[in-house]
Amino acid sequence: MILPHGHDLDARTRRLLRALISQYLVDGEPVGSRTLARSSGLDVSPATIRNIMADLEDAGLVASPHTSSGRVPTPRGLRLFVDSLIELQPLPRAELARLQSELPPGPATTRDLLGNASTLLSAMTRFAGVVTVPRQADFPLRHIDFVALPEARVLVILVFTDNQVQNRIVQLARPLATSELEQAANYLNSQFAGLRVDDIRAHLLAEVRETGSELNRLLASTMELATASFAPQPSDADMLVSGQTNLMACAELADLQRLRDLFDAFQQKNELLQLMEVCAKAPGVRLFIGEESGFAALDGCSVVTASYGAQGRMLGAVGVIGPTRMAYERVIPVVQATAGLLSDALNRVAVTL
Repeated sequence: MILPHGHDLDARTRRLLRALISQYLVDGEPVGSRTLARSSGLDVSPATIRNIMADLEDAGLVASPHTSSGRVPTPRGLRLFVDSLIELQPLPRAELARLQSELPPGPATTRDLLGNASTLLSAMTRFAGVVTVPRQADFPLRHIDFVALPEARVLVILVFTDNQVQNRIVQLARPLATSELEQAANYLNSQFAGLRVDDIRAHLLAEVRETGSELNRLLASTMELATASFAPQPSDADMLVSGQTNLMACAELADLQRLRDLFDAFQQKNELLQLMEVCAKAPGVRLFIGEESGFAALDGCSVVTASYGAQGRMLGAVGVIGPTRMAYERVIPVVQATAGLLSDALNRVAVTL
């Protein structure tokens, strides 16, 4: 019996399977025995190759389309290829230089940087580029300001270390004077700048419970404002997608219903975001081939992802979505390098992460 990971494949069978999959990934056509004999470089007869192919077909690693005597790899065969037969090489220097030049750190927000990464992945692979956007609460607070609004409301302006600005409107029991708002902002900036929102919330909770704490003593009238400003918010997790239309040119995804389901998944984002968030929690490259993703819309696709972060903290994942027939030996290094450069850029623009 041939195991899924292929450890019991002899050298000749492994070489033939590698040659078959490599040929299929190039031209997308079923590979016949005579073609395989030439491309593998083995001195074996077509009859011997047919016998080996029959064994591989019995093991579920290749399949024979009804219209051809040749064979194509199954998702299980592609998985074995990626896990144990592929020979990955570092990204060529020219492509790495392109990534470095187009993902520079600067005054732009993290979202802008992530959007560039998504677009660049799509352009370099000709598939769909995807990247998850971290929750804003994952970034430390740089500054907070308050602006009085009518009817005892206050506009809260939160500026984070990734240059992103978030506005919230809170309703208070009574209006606060401008001096009280300034006092609250000064205190919060002096005490909590550089902390993440979840940490600030925990500190405020401790202050509330501590009788005679500095916050209670100095800002008793604005404690309501402070706690409301950092109250839990609905999840702002998001995902940026670029180059979806590239997939329309992939023959393997030409079925209209399949494309419609796939584009619906891009539009709704929920399922894709769940998958990407799982990938973000694990370091390194993750790869899902066909139904491995668990989402029907991706059954005919492969998803290649890599996590990114800053200061040892995982923040999200970048990736590529394309047909199962893709040049894995090229796509994987592109995704891996993009994640690494994105992490480097975030470390430089947000050193307090």
